[in-house]
Amino acid sequence: MSGAYYLRLDEERFQPTVHAQGAWNDDEQHMAPVSGLLAHALERHEPHPGLAFARVSYEILGLIRFAPTAVRVRTLRRGRTIELLEAVAGVGGRDVVRSLAWRLLSQDTAAVAGGLPRAMPPLERCGPFDATGIWAGGYILSIEALRARGSVPGEGQVWVRTPLPLVEGEPVSPVAAYLGLVDTANGINVRLDPREWAFPNVDLTVHLHRAPEGGPGRWIGLDTLVTVGAGGVGLTSTTLHDERGPVGRAEQILTVRPMAARR
Repeated sequence: MSGAYYLRLDEERFQPTVHAQGAWNDDEQHMAPVSGLLAHALERHEPHPGLAFARVSYEILGLIRFAPTAVRVRTLRRGRTIELLEAVAGVGGRDVVRSLAWRLLSQDTAAVAGGLPRAMPPLERCGPFDATGIWAGGYILSIEALRARGSVPGEGQVWVRTPLPLVEGEPVSPVAAYLGLVDTANGINVRLDPREWAFPNVDLTVHLHRAPEGGPGRWIGLDTLVTVGAGGVGLTSTTLHDERGPVGRAEQILTVRPMAARR
């Protein structure tokens, strides 16, 4: 068993390990490590040190089978101050996730910085949270979580980390490692019982106003509110933090249905 989420097979293909196993089905990959894998590929593509990721969006095109995953990347818009990249993950010759990433010019705006959201509670004031009581799968087993006092179903603050690297034997940027955990938000403060209701997200959009600090053993903070509408659609909205403070926002749109209907 590897101590990472993925093993590189060649320039484009990666083998998921058991740690990347999904929570809804045993034979699928969890979106969290897939997000990190695509971010890793985007970071390595035509690097531009003066630009930083400001938005990374993911469209989930279907079941992400637990099988070798190919990632291809291209630049859609080149520029000195703004660039747009695309990364696509495919399994068995079928595209399963498409990601778009805006890279913007980094510059000093400390003199006008403001508008930050509420802080996460300190780690020492949070208690252990066992997500395996709600979810199955290798990914859930790979993470550690601390939950703030006062968290309730559908709304709460949780710290999450993993001891595992994203790709075995390969340096991964703090941003890509951080993005490899963000999708956890949809399952960490659930409003509905996943034994009775299915509520998978069909997308993930992350906006960053600061480059987050991530990596094995580093905590990320998820301040999450889950909204379920009356027409079969839900929304998981999360303020994102690292150990230094807030870094941005994440949104996930959900398709909500009874488990009997999903089967």
